[in-house]
Amino acid sequence: MRRGILLYGPPAAGKDTVTDVLTELGARYVRFARLKIGKGNTKGYRMGTPENLADLEARGDVIYRNERYGNVYVVDRPGLEQAMQGGRTPIVHLGQMAGVEQVTALFPAHWVRVLLWCSRETTALRSPQRGDTDTSARLAAWDATQADLAAHPQAQWELRVDTDTTAPQEAAKKIDAIVRTTSPRS
Repeated sequence: MRRGILLYGPPAAGKDTVTDVLTELGARYVRFARLKIGKGNTKGYRMGTPENLADLEARGDVIYRNERYGNVYVVDRPGLEQAMQGGRTPIVHLGQMAGVEQVTALFPAHWVRVLLWCSRETTALRSPQRGDTDTSARLAAWDATQADLAAHPQAQWELRVDTDTTAPQEAAKKIDAIVRTTSPRS
């Protein structure tokens, strides 16, 4: 059975940090590098071109795409298939409920959905600490994420974590426990 983890939350909620801890817990966990068309931070992304995106779209291989910070971010079928090779469990970062819905609907796997949350004030503090030069855009994204979540009260999560009060190691251990209990016995 293919499986993956969807980490949803606003900017600076700890998606990168929790992912780093999960990958330290075991080789089964891998960060899913979304395809990014644009500029800025390249860490954690597969950089692409508009032509790459057009090719994926023409083949029907775009699972989800969104635009933010002047860039296009893509969850693609070939990327997910590669990330799941050898029984690995990719960790996909999303900031929009539409992405959570699209990935779970269009890419069959057992998806563990995790809501990572932090206060707006925490995003304002963490954003410049992690090197963002566009904290005001991150705060606008925080506002959009809060509105998005409020518009989807029916959303189901296997785990909700407040990263203002929960250490990344504790969050990762809880996620790992859920993945392990939903994994087939070998």
